[in-house]
Amino acid sequence: MTSPMAGFTTPEETRSMTLVAFNSPANKGSYLSARAARGAVRCSAPRRWQGRILTGAGLALLPWLGYLAGTLPPAEAAAWVALDALEATALLAAGTRLLRGGHRHRAPAAAAAVLLLADACIDLATAAPGPELATAIAMAVAAELPLAALCAWLAAGRAQG
Repeated sequence: MTSPMAGFTTPEETRSMTLVAFNSPANKGSYLSARAARGAVRCSAPRRWQGRILTGAGLALLPWLGYLAGTLPPAEAAAWVALDALEATALLAAGTRLLRGGHRHRAPAAAAAVLLLADACIDLATAAPGPELATAIAMAVAAELPLAALCAWLAAGRAQG
């Protein structure tokens, strides 16, 4: 049913056209899965674990950002929160791209490797002797440097599914 004004449609016609547009087959009458439409491939078990590790590390940094913002002096907090937010962003981007099975994880993995290495170096250089230095060494050895090595290896590696 058309409206009395030529060239205009009724709300019912608009709804039915919208439904047809959103429910149309994507390729010669057949529906493609979302993964096939994106061109993504199923990733291997090691890639899934690497993606989970990077994504988990990126997510673990989010509460840490709030802790830093609340406990450090404002001038220091701004710098550390910015650095760790960039690390979290790069880790999450690389991890989720690995989990999707694509090959576009290299750039964020390289960025994460550089940021993590810089974070470890700055932590060690600015830590006061004693417990603060021991904590910086423990964080570097247990978290930052192994993650940086994994990210560098992923950034330099050949493209795999």
